[in-house]
Amino acid sequence: MFAAVLKVGTAPKCEQFPEPVAGEGEVIVNVRAAALKPVDRQIASGTHYARPRELPFICGTDGVGHLDDGQRIFFGGARAPYGAMAERAVVRRGFCFPVPDGVDDEIAAALPNPGISAWLTLAFRAKLVAGENVLILGATGVTGRLAVKIAKLLGASRVVASGRNQKVLERLLQNGADAAIRLDLPAPELSQAFAKEAGTSGFQVVIDYVWGQPTEAFLSAITRNEFAAAGKETRLVQVGESAGPIISLPAAALRSTPLTIMGTAGIPPMEMLMDAMQKVFTHAATGELHVETEGVSLADIENAWTRDDRGRRLVVIP
Repeated sequence: MFAAVLKVGTAPKCEQFPEPVAGEGEVIVNVRAAALKPVDRQIASGTHYARPRELPFICGTDGVGHLDDGQRIFFGGARAPYGAMAERAVVRRGFCFPVPDGVDDEIAAALPNPGISAWLTLAFRAKLVAGENVLILGATGVTGRLAVKIAKLLGASRVVASGRNQKVLERLLQNGADAAIRLDLPAPELSQAFAKEAGTSGFQVVIDYVWGQPTEAFLSAITRNEFAAAGKETRLVQVGESAGPIISLPAAALRSTPLTIMGTAGIPPMEMLMDAMQKVFTHAATGELHVETEGVSLADIENAWTRDDRGRRLVVIP
């Protein structure tokens, strides 16, 4: 079969690879589409903790396909060295999820990874409660845009989007965001913008896809310079590091205001994952959750790998 095979370097090539054989509890998936995501590039480059231990290796963490009985499913967790960007993949049966008829292959391949990530980050880690205020740091990326929409679906009272792409920020304001902040402002101005939008009620939930200097500016904005009664807790969930992998964290930021910083904490319990999957697909079928996609041929994977997707999800079609 043909697959996106990584042998050396950081970009795969479309090459022949041995057919997978299902073991106990596994199934063969005839792949229809697999999204090309940042995590796929990170794994291939060796910068992700789940990087491949041995090469050659087929890229792709999840995708859409059909089983031999014709059932259309979304799948993840292909057994190494097999991945999703191939004509066929081998996965555990428990990692296959039915896809609603109202969701086409490209959307079904592109939406679950960022959509479920955003849903679980807000509902499972941040434990967003209806009526709370939310700040999305890095809202102009694919996952960040979905997080803005999902926060509203979960009942957030106010959602503030922040990012560097002014055009996307304007679109977010037209599609649910209550305010927007440019992250490319000088640090003092950015802190002032965060403080202004926080107002007296503050942000109870912060989803952080950027880290680095923007997060430092936010922490500066909420750090008190006087003794004051504690307000509502701010729960910051660290998800990505597009602006930098390290921050400087002053002790005063933790002592002067009720702040909790946490990570995404890996894969949640299966029942929560299944619930998030079902909700994301339900909202996708109604058109409430959507991502922009562009299909690319598996044969062109080497060129697609290094393309700037410009806010779209490239979807590899075997």
